[in-house]
Amino acid sequence: MCEQVRFEIGAPLVAALYCHCRRCQRRSGTAFSATAATIPGSFRLVEGAELVSSWRPADGWEKFFCRECGSHLYTTDPADPQKLSVRMGTLDCDPGIRPIVHQFTAYAAAWDPLLADELPKFPERLPSGAHPPADAD
Repeated sequence: MCEQVRFEIGAPLVAALYCHCRRCQRRSGTAFSATAATIPGSFRLVEGAELVSSWRPADGWEKFFCRECGSHLYTTDPADPQKLSVRMGTLDCDPGIRPIVHQFTAYAAAWDPLLADELPKFPERLPSGAHPPADAD
């Protein structure tokens, strides 16, 4: 929101998903979070690194946000920090991909209209614990 943290992604995004877990709902203030996976090593903070803080839940990916305005920026896998996904709302232009799956639908808000779409739905985390492959249908 404050535009003091800037990043660049040097390769096309791999895949995107909608997450309906309670943590994403509370963090975003809405029914879901849309994230897109990056190719390892393609993400780079170019401005405002000193403003980035994180929170690491005991059972999930580490969440990075701007201390100045609270914007949610990206998330990393604690087992492999090179697995990094950006919050799609932080991107300045069309990412070139669209979410292809819903995860944690067991916790979805009753008023969430996205659940009526035709995308695959998983009641918990995706079976592999990772983002869907780019060619998933």
